[in-house]
Amino acid sequence: MQLLGRTVSFLLAATLPLGVPAAPAQAAPAAAALPQVSPAPQQIQRSGPDLPVGNRVRLVVDERTDPAARALLERTLREHGVRHIDTAGRAPLTFHLGPADRPDVAAALGSTPVPSRAEGSALTVLARRGSVALGGVDPAGQYYAVQTLRQLFTGDRHRARIAGAAVSDFPAMALRGTIEGFYGSPWTHQERLDQLAFYGQVKANTYIYAPKDDPYHRDRWREPYPADRLAQLGELVKAAAAQHVRFTYALSPGTSICYSSAGDRAALAAKLQAMYDLGVRAFSIPLDDISYTRWNCAADRTAYGEPGRRAAGVAQVGLLNDLQRGFLAAHPGTHPLQMVPTEYGDLTDTEYKQVLRSTLDPAVLVMWTGTDVVPPSITVDQARRASELFGRKVFAWDNYPVNDFGQAAGRLLLAPYDHREPGLSGHLAGIVANPMNQAAASKVAVFTMADFSWHDHGYDRDRSWRAAAAQLAGGNPAGVRALLDFFDLNHLAPTFGRPWQPQAPALQARVDAFWAGAPGAASALRGHVRRITAAPSVIRATVADLGFLDDAANWLAATELWAGAMGAGLDTLDAIGAGDRRAAAAARERLDALAAKANRIRSVPGENRVEGVVRIGDGVLDVFLDRVRARHDEFLGLPPLRNLSAGRPATQISDYSADYAAGKSVDGDLFSFSTTSGAEPRPWWQVDLGAVADIESVRVHNRVDCCAERLADYHVLVSAQPFPDTLAEALRAPGVTSRHEPAQAGRPTEISLPARGRYVRVWLATDQPRELNMAEAEVFGRVRR
Repeated sequence: MQLLGRTVSFLLAATLPLGVPAAPAQAAPAAAALPQVSPAPQQIQRSGPDLPVGNRVRLVVDERTDPAARALLERTLREHGVRHIDTAGRAPLTFHLGPADRPDVAAALGSTPVPSRAEGSALTVLARRGSVALGGVDPAGQYYAVQTLRQLFTGDRHRARIAGAAVSDFPAMALRGTIEGFYGSPWTHQERLDQLAFYGQVKANTYIYAPKDDPYHRDRWREPYPADRLAQLGELVKAAAAQHVRFTYALSPGTSICYSSAGDRAALAAKLQAMYDLGVRAFSIPLDDISYTRWNCAADRTAYGEPGRRAAGVAQVGLLNDLQRGFLAAHPGTHPLQMVPTEYGDLTDTEYKQVLRSTLDPAVLVMWTGTDVVPPSITVDQARRASELFGRKVFAWDNYPVNDFGQAAGRLLLAPYDHREPGLSGHLAGIVANPMNQAAASKVAVFTMADFSWHDHGYDRDRSWRAAAAQLAGGNPAGVRALLDFFDLNHLAPTFGRPWQPQAPALQARVDAFWAGAPGAASALRGHVRRITAAPSVIRATVADLGFLDDAANWLAATELWAGAMGAGLDTLDAIGAGDRRAAAAARERLDALAAKANRIRSVPGENRVEGVVRIGDGVLDVFLDRVRARHDEFLGLPPLRNLSAGRPATQISDYSADYAAGKSVDGDLFSFSTTSGAEPRPWWQVDLGAVADIESVRVHNRVDCCAERLADYHVLVSAQPFPDTLAEALRAPGVTSRHEPAQAGRPTEISLPARGRYVRVWLATDQPRELNMAEAEVFGRVRR
């Protein structure tokens, strides 16, 4: 790290949630802990006792003072009881705000080092001088210094103090923020304005406008925006500038562009010109999620040859270089062009990447999503290799916490940013998170991502997660605790394979200790269940962000029901322990009723591309309840209800390949699946339980990676005898019990199917040839000895 001035040693002091006072209102001793600042500063230490604010201050500014920083400082002071802000004369407390090299600012900063990095800042609070100095390397640095100061206030507006601190700070990564790049319902205008204000608070400097379902961004990219939409975009550009956020406009022409067409290139330039006229100075051309093995026009075959990796690279580079060296070079104040390659999520060297590496203008920023579309981790070595493949530092498009894909159906993703290795700042141009369709709920993950990208070497996921909760709850301790309990129930982070963050780790630990009979575990689990039962009402009472409450409404409602079911489960176990059959039956009935009601709550229709039953603590809560049910059945003397299909012989009408044989759907692995060849209409899959059993239900799990639409409009049939050859015959056959499910199977769909039988078959009703995919089929029943 390069610093100007005398270097001093700093102690990182970050022990309290954001907004929670570090000490009582009276003067604090110099050794008192400082309030937590987020993002975590590069260096922070005590400079002396806290400084009383009072109702009158003096503000020293000049023409080089950033207007946004000044406005934020004045607003912050008034929020903390200051009624008079003078720019001349004397006052008990003086604020110096401006460039760090301005003489009065430099003097007031004293020995606090000023970083020589873009967006760097220095801040010194000295009670003995009655001064606060806020110096920036550039205007953004000034603004971020005020954002740091905002978090150093303690006490209420009548007894406000500023913690005595010296801070030297700068971002580790040049670009930090989000890309609104998801499929499904785009954010509203008001949600975007709210997001931009939030980014300023967390020192994120980048917002990329790229919603897949904005037709003028992608499918109708040649068409100009209607006047009202253009006016909204202009408002966003101005709002972003006021928060020191770079509004980046992305245009995605790859689905239909003719690369060799002068007309298409002119249309693209005209669209960018309209954005430039609004004040946009950063542009991106995403070429993701398109086919590069075919051309959109015959002229491209003539110009570039047969479609393929190399030809696609040549065509794309020609377009991008033309924009970088032509359009952007001719427009003052623009930043280097950004692009998303068609091969954006791997580390394989190909002809496509070779063309980009060797011929794409070095100024163009290339985005990369990691080793997969949703990578389970990103390491320094992976980032280094990606940068080598593309011939420049890559710009990470991180698909977290986006929830527009099948595995995320019914989920809010509220785990903190994690499994990204410290040191990435040395190999990436920056990181932008692709958030959820739920804008306000995305703030939890984006807050922590901003923390990481600001100071990856000092990032602490749990500390940052608590700070995100504290910001939402306004520092209210009960609200922070309730939010963290709620976040834990929404901790699972899916990928196109196994989840990369587990579900409900805090609750899981308490449940494990409970079943293990650890001392005090029963009372601890009881207390935790009481907390999560009350958490939704506490959150509604303490969180002022109405957008968050609206986004989370269905998940909060489901939390109350699932927690209530868990409480009923504990009551069931207590009654069993006391030998009270009536109380156990009543508690079991409450458990089942609450769980059934919770399972009927779905995500908001139209909000996500993929919708589903709201998921809360799944894999932990529901498994606990199943175990309670088994204990109660045992108490009643019933044979245990178990999955009778696990590991049993399975067959299907045909195999797509040996890798997707029928047995994949009874192997207990939800990430493997069976697949028929796709050549037959009405394909079927079947399991032989080995003996006739009392079946109660069948649980059908759809694939978690893709192709969920292939398991829809299906029948589930049970028979003691082998099935006839056709679906029509089977549905008429005596002794066959069946259920028709017209909707797409969920993950899972549970079908009540009381019957006695040995064979269970899933049979598609379609008359057209189609593959039958299924991740798992669980047949729950009782075998009487």
